[in-house]
Amino acid sequence: MPSTLAFKPSHIGNRGLYFAAAILLGWGSMLAFLLRYPINWQNPLTYFFVLVQMHLYTGVFITAHDAIHGVVVPQNRRLNYWVGFVCATLFAFNNFNRLSRKHHLHHRHSATHDDPDFHDGNPAFLAWYYSFLKEYISIGQILLMAITYNILKIWLPMENLILYWMVPAVLSTFQLFFFGTYLPHRGEHQNPPHNARSQPLNHVWAFLSCYFFGYHAEHHAWPYLPWWKLPEARESVRSDELRIMS
Repeated sequence: MPSTLAFKPSHIGNRGLYFAAAILLGWGSMLAFLLRYPINWQNPLTYFFVLVQMHLYTGVFITAHDAIHGVVVPQNRRLNYWVGFVCATLFAFNNFNRLSRKHHLHHRHSATHDDPDFHDGNPAFLAWYYSFLKEYISIGQILLMAITYNILKIWLPMENLILYWMVPAVLSTFQLFFFGTYLPHRGEHQNPPHNARSQPLNHVWAFLSCYFFGYHAEHHAWPYLPWWKLPEARESVRSDELRIMS
């Protein structure tokens, strides 16, 4: 199991803050560009940009997640909190404190009845996804999104707001759930208390799918690692596994 293997992360320093700034700058710049981008349904770039913005949205949420674990700016707890707060707010007005409480419950009770991310009975994908959304989406968020949309559409094209602001956010929840919750925690597990598995070693796919959170057993074993250190942990675990097998 990953938690029993010897792995010591190198010093994080300010790199978490640089990654957070890059993701926020990328998300904000891309959104500003796309909200006035002429939509052409016959142009493949239209759909490619939706996927790019979806991935950047996921990065915004992953940054909020790392702030929950205190690893965006580990040397400055107040700044770490506010980075997480801003990222959670930008991701459909999520409440950072509420997210933090639920996520720590997820780590303490992973894939059990007390895990807010887990659906009892480990059901089919859509039922679990619906349960996941109910757990994290509130009426207040929906109202704030509706108010913001109706204000923004005074100055911005409605089609662009829907296609490049709202649709990527919805798709991002699917991405986060499928690669960061459903695949790692479904079925039976042999590594309590983490009750998580990791996808095969492939850093390109791991980044594109969900910022390396497919390496989920490593995240549960070492929750103090930021997303960009998970490949190092996965390589360490894989090397130990190969040595044990040989």
